[in-house]
Amino acid sequence: MNIPTSPSASLIAAASAAAGHQQYPGGTLYVVATPIGNLADLSLRAIHLLGLVDAVACEDTRVSAQLLRWLGLHKPLVALHQHNEQQAAEGLVARLLNGERIAYVSDAGTPAISDPGAVLVAAAAKAGVRVVPLPGASSAAAALSVAGDARAQGFRFVGFLPTKAAERRATLQALTGAPYSQVLFEAPHRIQELIALLAELAPDQTLTVCREVTKQFETIHTAPCATLPAWMAEDKQRERGEFVLVLHAAPAPSDAGGLPEDALRTLRVLVRDLPLKQAAALAAELTGESRKALYQQALDWKQAASDDDTEAAEAAEDDEDR
Repeated sequence: MNIPTSPSASLIAAASAAAGHQQYPGGTLYVVATPIGNLADLSLRAIHLLGLVDAVACEDTRVSAQLLRWLGLHKPLVALHQHNEQQAAEGLVARLLNGERIAYVSDAGTPAISDPGAVLVAAAAKAGVRVVPLPGASSAAAALSVAGDARAQGFRFVGFLPTKAAERRATLQALTGAPYSQVLFEAPHRIQELIALLAELAPDQTLTVCREVTKQFETIHTAPCATLPAWMAEDKQRERGEFVLVLHAAPAPSDAGGLPEDALRTLRVLVRDLPLKQAAALAAELTGESRKALYQQALDWKQAASDDDTEAAEAAEDDEDR
């Protein structure tokens, strides 16, 4: 995160005015969300609390030192990351039991979701230490909020997939077809591979690609998985940055009754002027519904119309015979 010039004292005063009336007891671990790319997302409550604590435990002391300097704060920093979390947690719990206020922050976003912090929270709770969340920025929540997966029955946080090809494919295959949204993280050097796998394994499911969330070059794109490799290839810039992906709930079963009315209405308009396969593909892209289900519905309509024509012709022949 690029840290600009330190804010004026008025920001600290505003934070105190907004959050200073609350109680912040000692002997408490405060889990503090920090911005995921835009400093303006740091809450006034978080600013006030960081000014009160005795120490800040953090994923990377260099990153957190920058943030504290920007706020004009000087606090002892304690490194707690994936390689020392158990040992560091023990020392921090001892300090908490002595009555200190300690904040834990990850490099960006809400701790203990994909970043470290869960071991510390569990150790504090086991020791009878109070743990207080200070909510704020979360890339997972941000992505879900703009995915628009109205069909989803809840959501699941998946995070990063395995890096080995066989495990990665098996894990991803197990995710397809679920009735809920699923949030994935991906590194830029593997995003093309992930998009290609999703296009192969779940072509009819919808994916929301969130790149550089809250940052200057933020990109949000929602489309069927089958269309995304081509979309990604159109612009090399789309492969760069931090990625959060939302795999939407699986489409309704491919029976006619499973399609919502708006999708049927769209399909009716398209089949008037387009071949069935093309109409179904375009309707799937526009509505997020299953291409197979839409195509089957179009076939059913065509068959029904053919049957109606046959019945009408037979009725006309009967009239002539009379």
